[in-house]
Amino acid sequence: MWWIAAGVLVMDVASKRWVEARLALGQSVPVIPGLLYLTRLANPGAAFGLFAGATLALVLVAAAVSGFIIFAGQRLAGESRVLRSGLGLQLGGALGNLIDRVRVGMVTDFLDLSFWPVFNVADMAIVGGAGLLVWGYFRATQRT
Repeated sequence: MWWIAAGVLVMDVASKRWVEARLALGQSVPVIPGLLYLTRLANPGAAFGLFAGATLALVLVAAAVSGFIIFAGQRLAGESRVLRSGLGLQLGGALGNLIDRVRVGMVTDFLDLSFWPVFNVADMAIVGGAGLLVWGYFRATQRT
């Protein structure tokens, strides 16, 4: 869990800083035209821009969620790899976006699929982690 969280955090922070150094706010560059673009945006809210401007509340929620994940991860030390991996993805993603909120009051988003809101590595990890947690939960309940 800890290695996954650390890996996500490093990839998220590094990719955001790379984009910030190379693209102006609002600039978009095609990677795969018609499918994938790098579009630098600053998201002052949560997913899909919800709760824009509620930075302090979002920081507190992210810190609380991170604390809960750390607690849960310690309790699952010998449990399912799927559950621990899901928690690692969630923790790395939560910390990546938390760092942005504390650093500049908003989150840098840059992965643009044209048909979906722009997102970042932390967002992918949070969603992927949630998927693994659901899958791990159902696997565990089927065994009992």
